[in-house]
Amino acid sequence: MRTYRRISLVAGAALTAALAATAPHASAVGATPAPKPTQRVEYFTEPGGHPHHRTVPASPAPGRSLAPAPAVKGDGAVTSVVNNGPVGSKLDVVFIGDGYTASQQDAFHAAVRAKWTKMTAVEPYASYRNLFNVWAVDAVSRDSGVSGDPGKDVKRDTALASGFFCDGVERLLCVDTGKVESYAAKAPAADLVVVLANSTKYGGAGYNDVVSHVGYDGIATASSDNDRSDQIAVHETGHSLGKLADEYQYDEYGTYTGAEPRDANISTLDAGRMAAQRTKWYRWLGQSSPDGGTVGSFEGGGYYPKGLFRPTENSIMRSLGREFNLPGREAMIAGFYRHASVLTAGDGMAAAGSTVGRGTRVGVRLPAATSTVHWYLDGREAVWFRGKTAVVPAALGVPRDGRAHTLTARAVDRTDAVRDPELAKRLRGELSWKVVG
Repeated sequence: MRTYRRISLVAGAALTAALAATAPHASAVGATPAPKPTQRVEYFTEPGGHPHHRTVPASPAPGRSLAPAPAVKGDGAVTSVVNNGPVGSKLDVVFIGDGYTASQQDAFHAAVRAKWTKMTAVEPYASYRNLFNVWAVDAVSRDSGVSGDPGKDVKRDTALASGFFCDGVERLLCVDTGKVESYAAKAPAADLVVVLANSTKYGGAGYNDVVSHVGYDGIATASSDNDRSDQIAVHETGHSLGKLADEYQYDEYGTYTGAEPRDANISTLDAGRMAAQRTKWYRWLGQSSPDGGTVGSFEGGGYYPKGLFRPTENSIMRSLGREFNLPGREAMIAGFYRHASVLTAGDGMAAAGSTVGRGTRVGVRLPAATSTVHWYLDGREAVWFRGKTAVVPAALGVPRDGRAHTLTARAVDRTDAVRDPELAKRLRGELSWKVVG
């Protein structure tokens, strides 16, 4: 369903552009102008509250935004904030600042570090910090601060056109997603994008249907210096990384009568039928959940008060200030491993696939305390080195015979936060080196 929405947004933008180019001819025959493309955004009116949705005019497609500001020194500079391994083997998070002038970029970097610290205090981020790289991309604005702060009539000229009172909603912090795309493309990789607006005012938004040629799923916006806005970004990553549905409802939606949703955290089945059919979160039924209470089936979710069930009473996918429930936590870990590997070469160590000497120190990095590594020499495990993150091939028994030998590290993450056996198969990794004896 997400794919279809993205396609329709691109098509709508292209159609609008085409009709605009032929507008005189269309008006001559009385043709009805094509509707302008829109974007659906999620926002939060208060800390701890339920989210809301709004449809707003879509930003211009990447490369079609209004004329860019003149080049400014430092604009577009990329800084590595957290480096846990090579791009491609880690989940790369890109923060972009808005409303920061050239002299305020250090403040933006400090805000990135502070916001990431708060985001990674939430599980399962906390247990998987080593799976992430974090990048800061400087977007230099003419004005400090963002539009709509503190009042509706405040207008500021900023790099990403961030602003509160989007579509008349005070806490809805919109952004030009086309401009976000242009800055995100400057980072070495972007799997997840967070825009930090230079503000202490509470607010944010989630764009989960944007089209990204860079490849990230969704954009989260949040106030840089509001100590509760990090929860907005965490909730939005539940959609983009965990592919989780919202667990709240609107009374006017009534009763759901459609097919079983694909989302891992909502279902048409109550606990009894779920257990009987051995589907959805049946493996977690009856377990104490970190968001409070016991995993079961609670009616109301996916915006419908009736006909859909959620796993727990009140997780972060329902209200801010909460934890992910057990099915949600498992889905987030699945999302992490879509982008990152369970095993990477250690810092400053020989790259996987390279040739090393028998006296060369070879090492690996593991993503979490629940991960273990086993070492093999020519296919046979060196059991005394089980769990070691660095070895010397000679100590494993590589002889001085002038022949090439194969050293292999195999890792598995045995976290108890994953019960799906198909997902567990993906929580494995292997790296090898050629050792010359």
